[in-house]
Amino acid sequence: MTSEPRSAPATARNREPIIMVLRQVLPDAGMLLEIASGTGEHAAFMAPYLPGWTWQPSDAEPSALADIDAHARMSGCDRILPAVALDVRANPWPVTQADALFCCNMIHIAPWDAAEGLFAGAARILSSDAPLILYGPFKRYGAHSAPSNEAFDADLKGRNASWGVRCLDTEVTPLVRSLGFSRDAVVAMPANNLTVVFRR
Repeated sequence: MTSEPRSAPATARNREPIIMVLRQVLPDAGMLLEIASGTGEHAAFMAPYLPGWTWQPSDAEPSALADIDAHARMSGCDRILPAVALDVRANPWPVTQADALFCCNMIHIAPWDAAEGLFAGAARILSSDAPLILYGPFKRYGAHSAPSNEAFDADLKGRNASWGVRCLDTEVTPLVRSLGFSRDAVVAMPANNLTVVFRR
């Protein structure tokens, strides 16, 4: 008897607002690489809403791949590719070209060199005008946007001193711009999160 794949409750809370943004900023068709897919529930929910898109899930933890693939099978969507192991700090990546890159809730639960690797890899594989889409909590101009985000930041740093909520304006955007991207959109999301879109 096989066990049920892992589930992340936060996915159900944020997936509908995220897919609304994706449908606005993505072109009609292409291949989307998702970084840090986790349980795979975002792919399973969102891919059916993007009929022109193939979704490539990935995760740095090889143990996550079976859960991602199980959720893909349960979705019934045949445009979700088998998950691949991908550490953003590696060069090259196992995926060498994509028409969009989506990364949800990673850069604050990882050392800063993971963010550096994410953006460097995006610069290598994304074509001109392809969107790099981030979702999660961010500081704005060095300040937290809500007391809950400040408490979350303290909790993250208590668990690992190299983690923490990043500042969109003084940390993330300057790094991404240095790699040839411009910031295209910042969309306020529920629970004091943001979806941020960069383009080559």
